[in-house]
Amino acid sequence: MYFITLKRPGYELFSTTPSGRVAIGLTEKPQRVHVLLLDDGKWSVARDWAVEEHSHTELMLALGKIEEPSDPAELLRRLPPPPH
Repeated sequence: MYFITLKRPGYELFSTTPSGRVAIGLTEKPQRVHVLLLDDGKWSVARDWAVEEHSHTELMLALGKIEEPSDPAELLRRLPPPPH
């Protein structure tokens, strides 16, 4: 899978999957890594980590080894679990 980088307010980096249904974003200060899902035209944060826990690059490289699943929930299952 590859990612398409877009500009999005509040993010230093915002990249979507080819379908545009899932994105990985690196927020501006404070820096956080978000995995977002597009639902009804609105982005919602499905996962949130401090950059010290997981970097956006780490997540994108891990997902780059697979084909984009048709169900965004499957993609979330392939990511590290959210922090407790």
